[in-house]
Amino acid sequence: MTPTVLIIAGENSGDKYGAGLVRAFKSVRPEVTFFGIGGPGLAETGLERLHPMDALSMVGLVEVVARLPRLLSILKSVTRAADSRRPAAAVLIDAPDFNLRLARRLRRLGIPVLYYVSPTVWAWRPGRLKTIKRNVRKMLLIFPFEQEIYQRAGIPHAYVGHPLQDKVRASRDRESFFVEHDLDRRRPLVVLLPGSRTGEVRRHLPVLGPAAARIRTELGASCVIVRAESVAERTIRTAWPGGIELPPVIPAPGYDAMAAADLVLSSCGTANLEAALLGTPFVAFYRISPLTYLLGKPFVRIGRYSIVNILAGRTVVPELIQNGFTPETVFSEARRLLESEAERTRVREELGRIAALMKVENPSANAARELAVLLDEIAPGP
Repeated sequence: MTPTVLIIAGENSGDKYGAGLVRAFKSVRPEVTFFGIGGPGLAETGLERLHPMDALSMVGLVEVVARLPRLLSILKSVTRAADSRRPAAAVLIDAPDFNLRLARRLRRLGIPVLYYVSPTVWAWRPGRLKTIKRNVRKMLLIFPFEQEIYQRAGIPHAYVGHPLQDKVRASRDRESFFVEHDLDRRRPLVVLLPGSRTGEVRRHLPVLGPAAARIRTELGASCVIVRAESVAERTIRTAWPGGIELPPVIPAPGYDAMAAADLVLSSCGTANLEAALLGTPFVAFYRISPLTYLLGKPFVRIGRYSIVNILAGRTVVPELIQNGFTPETVFSEARRLLESEAERTRVREELGRIAALMKVENPSANAARELAVLLDEIAPGP
């Protein structure tokens, strides 16, 4: 019988990582089929989708609680599908609020779980390590510092490297980008990355709008917005403040824009690492609902929020978090960086060191190899 694998990706980045894993896996094991939850990337690999990915895409305690009935309904549906179809294994990618609950149910069904992208147990909710140890066969890590955490916890793990290393490349030079988008080459370029979730975009753009207006008028810069695949262009237009001219909006991944930019204004998350791998200085920001921030703040174990600063172990790029994220602070940091070539050079050098620290060959192939090993381990004997 042809083996099947359940795969769950709950957000845009996880969909990309999952697609890379599946493509690499199918290059050596084309007979294996996949079903589950994913976005356009996994759909292109032939995934049989049980539910749309955006049903799982959320951030913050309040948002999770508000959508809990829908999440529980999907959880039951996926569990039933796993029970009836009995996949050989499951690959669960990030999305811990959903996937750790699913992992518990899959363990009870006897379906081994390969978990790809660790929850941020080093930042908050370290108690999740106990849940992972009980329910996950192996954790695939994408950051080098995570290895020590899992070693201490006695959880089987493998450091496979960050899959973005295979993806983040500019396809054209700065000159070509400026010509294509009719930008003035005499003016600096600032690229806005408001987030990959609708809620993030709605919270961030009302702050970025006034800041971008001042950046254009007072600093003489051009601005461009990169729209994530998971965000509708209508969301960008409705969240942008009225009375302020909307900059050009280009679709993700936006690597050409980021590589051509003098400065990136980036929501915390995967986009921070993308900017780092491209060597472009950036300002990190993030805002969640006030209630979520109030409830979660006592449990946060680190003083840094951008993955770039966490990897460096010090502040390499400025972070504007929650009440610190205002039009005034965004403009102030943008001015500081745009007016100092020496400071931008310092940041580029720091980002280069971080990229070198993370360098691992073929991360997606490494992850696919771990899945192949798992399937071989559980394959019935002759």
